[in-house]
Amino acid sequence: MREGQFLTSRAVKQEFAVKERSAMHEHQRMLPVWFFIGLLLTIYGVIILATSLSEWSHPPAVVLSKYHPGVWGGVLLLLIGGFYVLRFRPRSNRH
Repeated sequence: MREGQFLTSRAVKQEFAVKERSAMHEHQRMLPVWFFIGLLLTIYGVIILATSLSEWSHPPAVVLSKYHPGVWGGVLLLLIGGFYVLRFRPRSNRH
């Protein structure tokens, strides 16, 4: 900028917005929603697996209960949730 040249208010606002955005990216980072979905799936998997294991010796009187679908469902949720948590976990940019 040359001496005596003034910035318009619009140019000042744009310059400030650019600096503000770059400062936000340096200090604050958003977590991906998939990380939280992975946490939820993992928590649900633990709950379902725990309740299914507690019913192992006395399965409910329903069709195909001998296959213990709650155990398989809990394990499946744990695996999928664990994958999402590990894949989308927050990482630092520092080396």
